[in-house]
Amino acid sequence: MSEIDLTQYRQDARGNLIPIANIKPIDLARDELVCELFVKIETPMRELEHARRNGIEDVRAFVDMAAEQYGAKPSKKGNVTLHSFDGKLRVTVAMSDVFTFDERLIAAKTLIDECLDEWTADSSQELKTIVQQAFDVNKEGKISTAKVLGLRRLKIEHDKWQRAMQAIDDSLHTQVSKEYIRIHRRNDETGEYELVIPQWGKA
Repeated sequence: MSEIDLTQYRQDARGNLIPIANIKPIDLARDELVCELFVKIETPMRELEHARRNGIEDVRAFVDMAAEQYGAKPSKKGNVTLHSFDGKLRVTVAMSDVFTFDERLIAAKTLIDECLDEWTADSSQELKTIVQQAFDVNKEGKISTAKVLGLRRLKIEHDKWQRAMQAIDDSLHTQVSKEYIRIHRRNDETGEYELVIPQWGKA
């Protein structure tokens, strides 16, 4: 039994081998375009990721070197900003905590829903919208920490609401700290620093 010449086939989305002769020219052209674009974009992205990691390590090493002059050992969690001699370039490495909620957030949501039910006649639609949006999930199925914590800024003295806020506080945990590097260039016309590339994060 002769072996299949795989160069004469393309695998479809279901994993089936389809003879190239049976594939429409437009489908082949689309496949080639997507694959070419993927290679063109993926390669510099990998290089950018490598540069990001090295950049963070280089900044931390520089901070350590500067601190050694005074016999100090700085914490890796400290934020640091470096400027070029002419002040036109700025590099910042910063830490940011990623928060998550445990099962007690369900209790908070239950209490808040009870409050809204009790206040149906008097509460404004704006308040309901703010509360409902706070517990919406994103495409990854995660709740926005900022929106939920934002509920604590609402000045509501109702006992049940206050218990809900306490449940939110108790359910909050720091899951991981992320390290970021940001690169800015000063605009000579405005004097403002402008972000050169999007923020890079490091788990």
